[in-house]
Amino acid sequence: MSDYKGLVVRKSNLPVVINDNSLVAYLDKIKTFPVLSEEQEVELVNKLQQKGDMQAAQTLVTSHLRLAAKIAMTYRHYGLPMADIISEANIGLMQAVKKFDLSKKVRLATYAIWWIKAAINDYILKSWSLVKMGTSAAQKKLFYNLKRLKARLGIYENKELSPQEVKQIAHELVVDEQEVKDMNSRIGGDTSLNATITNSDDEKAERIELLVDKSQNIEERIALAQEASYKKDIIKKCLAQLSEREQYIIKNRLLTSTPKTLNEVGEEFGISRERVRQIEDVAIKKLKELVLLAISVKK
Repeated sequence: MSDYKGLVVRKSNLPVVINDNSLVAYLDKIKTFPVLSEEQEVELVNKLQQKGDMQAAQTLVTSHLRLAAKIAMTYRHYGLPMADIISEANIGLMQAVKKFDLSKKVRLATYAIWWIKAAINDYILKSWSLVKMGTSAAQKKLFYNLKRLKARLGIYENKELSPQEVKQIAHELVVDEQEVKDMNSRIGGDTSLNATITNSDDEKAERIELLVDKSQNIEERIALAQEASYKKDIIKKCLAQLSEREQYIIKNRLLTSTPKTLNEVGEEFGISRERVRQIEDVAIKKLKELVLLAISVKK
């Protein structure tokens, strides 16, 4: 079974890292896939986009698995299973293959780096957020095992599971089917309110049109607080990727109720106010790009 729009390849020959014990074998396996020349890459991209050739998609993915693993390894100190991080990196890679087009005038590897990092960052943020929200040990175990099992089954999209998929996963993890549905929904990310859906009368409408308008209750306030916390975590992690000077300027110029002037910051670093302004502009641009990348897999 294959689906170019979702880039889902089932029963494929894509290697999967099941757990950290199989990591060495997985890394050895992906070394056997050849690196593509630019001409081969262009040919495969054309086959995928023009003909929906899933074999071309698989070749594009497998030829870049080493890149995904290399990037994933840089996140090995985040306290999460490397098997899961590599699986998320591969999901980001598949998203890149799906969205890549030759008009970008760059190689697929260059384009894929951002999607791979975004997928990993999003997974890490969700994992840490899950722990902070007081999730039970059983739910945490289901969270990690569900991600790994979905990858093994070739389910690479955060989408609603089919009844058969839910049944199979529930059977393998020895949990209720409803628990699988709830957890999959929880880790699937936000759904756009502008997404088109079909109502009970087979009429198409945007999701926001079907929402009931009612006053905010305590559950809604909790949800908003959790969302605010999630966004704060994204900003914090993205900010940490800037240089120390850039972080200082952003924090003391934009993220405080008593911002320092350009002159004050310039005096602390021994540079002109104009130079501070230039650094600030670059830092803001970097931070925006990092935040967009961190949430891009949710779109």
